[in-house]
Amino acid sequence: MEKVLLKEKFSPLLDQEIIEEILKIGSFKTFEKNDIIIDINQQLKYIPLLLSGTIKILREDTEGNDLLIYFLETGETCTMSLTCCMGSTKSKIRAVAETNSSLVLIPVENIQAWFHTNHSWRNFILESYQTRFNEMLETIDNIAFLKMDQRLYNHLQNKVNLSGDNTIIVKHQDIAEDLHTSRVVISRLLKQLENENKIKLSRNKIEIL
Repeated sequence: MEKVLLKEKFSPLLDQEIIEEILKIGSFKTFEKNDIIIDINQQLKYIPLLLSGTIKILREDTEGNDLLIYFLETGETCTMSLTCCMGSTKSKIRAVAETNSSLVLIPVENIQAWFHTNHSWRNFILESYQTRFNEMLETIDNIAFLKMDQRLYNHLQNKVNLSGDNTIIVKHQDIAEDLHTSRVVISRLLKQLENENKIKLSRNKIEIL
């Protein structure tokens, strides 16, 4: 099944030569929701290509609290882990399965070789860097310029866009951790958004109206 997903999701992005190489040397893995895929300070020898599901990329502050940086969707890779691999440094991010996910892990030595020898792989990596850079700028802008209620509503809309469903199954505490604030603040702001007829709340569910 994973091999079928690889061809389906990455054939539009990568040429057949690289697809065949990934099938030979890639390690296919599945993760359940909330599983840690990459942890902070982990020595990385592989980078992931996401075949199905959604992954959230987090940074950790000095007190051990997480801040959501961006989401990875099907057909994407984490360029922050790629940077660590290429520089032979330990991971500076935590990657957590937002939903049940399947990936293929590619050894770092192949990543480096393909970048110099294969046009489609090089373009894929460079475009991934640009996408992640834009998302990080958006995260910085949200933190620097938006009030928490606006950040919260943007976060909920992102989740809807990722899932394709207007109803989100999520706990207030999980949102608080993603946005680096308290559950009490999130609960208050969610109630405010409901009063503004932007969302509808029920137990562990949020519907975007």
